[in-house]
Amino acid sequence: MKICCQNVDYEKDMQDLVNLFFDEEDCPFSIEHLEEKNGQSLKSTFLVGSGDERKKFEKNFVIPDKIDSLLEKSLIKRNFKNHLYEVLSSLTKKTLPWGSLTGVRPTKFARDLVDRGEIKPHLISETLVREYYVSQEKAKLVTQILQNQKSIIKNDKLVDLFLNIPICPTRCNYCSFISSELKTVADKVDKYLDCLIRELEEMKKVIAEKSYIVRNIYIGGGTPTVLTAQQLEKLLSHITYPVSEFTVECGRADTITKEKLNVLKKNGVTRISINPQTFCEATLKRIGRKSTNKEVFDAYMLAMEYDFVVNMDIIAGLTGERFATFKKTISTLLELYPQNITVHTLSVKNASQIRGEEIKFKNDITKMVEYAEKILVENGYKPYYMYRQKHQVGGLENVGFFRDDTVCRFNIDSMEDTSSVIALGAGAISKRVFSIENRIERQPNCKFIEDYISRIDEMIEKKIKFFL
Repeated sequence: MKICCQNVDYEKDMQDLVNLFFDEEDCPFSIEHLEEKNGQSLKSTFLVGSGDERKKFEKNFVIPDKIDSLLEKSLIKRNFKNHLYEVLSSLTKKTLPWGSLTGVRPTKFARDLVDRGEIKPHLISETLVREYYVSQEKAKLVTQILQNQKSIIKNDKLVDLFLNIPICPTRCNYCSFISSELKTVADKVDKYLDCLIRELEEMKKVIAEKSYIVRNIYIGGGTPTVLTAQQLEKLLSHITYPVSEFTVECGRADTITKEKLNVLKKNGVTRISINPQTFCEATLKRIGRKSTNKEVFDAYMLAMEYDFVVNMDIIAGLTGERFATFKKTISTLLELYPQNITVHTLSVKNASQIRGEEIKFKNDITKMVEYAEKILVENGYKPYYMYRQKHQVGGLENVGFFRDDTVCRFNIDSMEDTSSVIALGAGAISKRVFSIENRIERQPNCKFIEDYISRIDEMIEKKIKFFL
């Protein structure tokens, strides 16, 4: 079911909100939105029903005068979404954990309210609950995360460097990333690395010319450690910036070897991820992830010898898992006690191999997320970044936790849009943050490895122009 809006500029955000209340096939009525503006007064009208039997829901707003057009548009959209939330909540007798907020970054939304002077910092939680219908628990989470984001520096000369290795050993059934299985691109990996290094070398010239300062380096994917130790050495030897935070996503334990960790350590890597997703091996088989618990434990103990900061990802809502299974995964994680833990809520996207009808035990998933937050905090972890994705079960979120002053600055920079990112490789999206103008621009590379290789000159030319 699609909502029909008089002003199409607001249609996408309001459709996202409708989708959180209903699965497409479950919505029993049509929704039409009308607006009427008279000076600073604005009337919002929703017509809801089927056929000729439609109920009318009206609400009046006042838009402050003497504000710029972009802020006015944002305020109008917020008011319309709040009105729609009120209508749908009253009709369905249902509330959403994030209320009328549909964006990817609730913490950035709250931070922007403060930065624009709309609210005081100590009123963030109260405002989210009262004006946007966010639950008390989620509003508190936003406040905690903002308090733990002490590493933010707004300086347009600071940049983060991101390199993408969009290749995995196999494809998990929940994955929606544009990532290729190694067996399908094995003959292209060396050529891809040559192109990636070319792009890197050209951007190093731009960094020097513009006097940019590389703050953090992040190699993601995919699974970067699907590369051989020799291939990793070839790539990393070209990254020579003396940063204090250098992250490589190892991800799959079955790709981690002592030889590869030697290469990472030698080249200045400080952080890695080892992502079990679950410690139930039956689930691992169902989702197409071929690593075993023993491989995860062995990889983790090996990483400890190198003094890396380690992050471990888990996912709430994997195919067939109940709360009791997830609880055992949390218990095992706490026995390992990595510096960082990221708790993801399953997101069912079109690009993944699973569909919404395959997701069972949805009530368990809410319990999983709530339990994870509670037990991690009780064991000394603190939440420090968060983001949401479309089609996440229960309209929930992904949250990163840290202990002992080990936040990942790159994650914060990315989620809060506070730092420019020079992003290299297939599927990488560069970002320029103009902090004084409060403006962000993005420049994507082509998505697929084959296209990236054939169009590398074009990618480099666009990237240079974007950052000069």
